[in-house]
Amino acid sequence: MDAQVLKERLMDFALRIIRLADSLPATASGKAIARQIVRSGTSPGANYRAACLGKSEKDFLNKLKMVEEELDETAYWLEMITRSGMVDKRLLADLQAENNELLKIIVRSIITTKKRMNNSQGENVE
Repeated sequence: MDAQVLKERLMDFALRIIRLADSLPATASGKAIARQIVRSGTSPGANYRAACLGKSEKDFLNKLKMVEEELDETAYWLEMITRSGMVDKRLLADLQAENNELLKIIVRSIITTKKRMNNSQGENVE
């Protein structure tokens, strides 16, 4: 996938997360989860942009791993929101599907980068 297209998808995803957080109940738990999901759901885009500016393949790879971790955490908070009943599961299905698709794209990029690094350096990168 083209880097610019992925940047746009991550931006759109972050904006959807912000709207979701704003719709959560104004309870103590709703506010706490809103803060968490805004942080984890908006940082993948920023981290991916930083990865694209990476100074080396290793730097790129490390930043991609941060994107992966944040998307995984966002998946956790989305599941928490649905299990808690704060938002109807059906209303979050598309957002969860996009989170999963973005996570798959990033994992494939990590695997590809590791393979490229192994081929160019002749060593095992983990």
